[in-house]
Amino acid sequence: MDKLIRLQSHQEAQLLFGTRDENIKKIEKEFKVKLSLRGDYLKLSGTVTNLKKASEIIEHILTAIRSDSGELTNTDISYLIANFKKGSQPTVRRAHNFNIEGAPVTSPLGGKIIGPRTQGQREYVEAIRKYDIVFGIGPAGTGKTYLAMACAVEALKKQEVRRIILTRPAIEAGESLGFLPGDMYEKISPYLRPLYDALYDMMEAERIEKYLETGTIEVAPLAYMRGRTLNDAFIILDEAQNATREQMKMFLTRLGFDSKAVITGDLTQSDLPDGKPIGLLQAQEILKDIPGIKFVYFTGQDVVRHALVQTIIEAYEKVNHK
Repeated sequence: MDKLIRLQSHQEAQLLFGTRDENIKKIEKEFKVKLSLRGDYLKLSGTVTNLKKASEIIEHILTAIRSDSGELTNTDISYLIANFKKGSQPTVRRAHNFNIEGAPVTSPLGGKIIGPRTQGQREYVEAIRKYDIVFGIGPAGTGKTYLAMACAVEALKKQEVRRIILTRPAIEAGESLGFLPGDMYEKISPYLRPLYDALYDMMEAERIEKYLETGTIEVAPLAYMRGRTLNDAFIILDEAQNATREQMKMFLTRLGFDSKAVITGDLTQSDLPDGKPIGLLQAQEILKDIPGIKFVYFTGQDVVRHALVQTIIEAYEKVNHK
């Protein structure tokens, strides 16, 4: 059986099909139909049941395109399909449609535009703009670290801060790094790899190396934050679920004048020894009602990795809630 859907323009067809027809191929695979372009019409072929589902998701995607014109990535299509199955509205928060502080963060490597893609991510970025301390709590793949880094780089570019400080509990090394070869930078570097990966997406390698040498960008294990007062800085504490109660209190009290702190973590993936209180969990309870501190919670719907990652996270959440 066949069905035709009228498209409004050639540009709309291009956006729907995507680069090398990736979007259409994904829809064909997901809903077991065959799609082809026939003049101003999209032709759908398949069983009655599959045609009904496929035509609904295509109308769902076309609504998103018409309300927010721009290129749809394979990730955007996955997000729309997932939300369609859950009955959510056909909206997609693409990076180019939202500017951090009025100007998008762009990568010098290909001019990639970085920004929130989901409603949860948008709330997170807006919170970072507005509050001096923001907690981003939720599963992996939701962009907690990546977007925090984007905001930090933007703040540095606009001279709102003088430096970026990246820190993380080095629990895998027991916070005792002396036995590892190399200087402190070389010792802690493997534990801060996700932060580096995000940083190199947003800034030239030569500039990063220069900033590391001059201290404009600093990386340090959380244990090395003791006794410091951090002024004019954008500080990111990553993997905060591995911080003890004492470390969390110590970190939060390092905040100096004209500084901003973003704390990211996933409470379901703590590597602290059994019985060791999780500092992030305690902070959530103690600080939740303090003005000037914002908690943003991500869910599986904010995952922007492979579509299966969202499904895996939601499956684990169902088990944890039983």
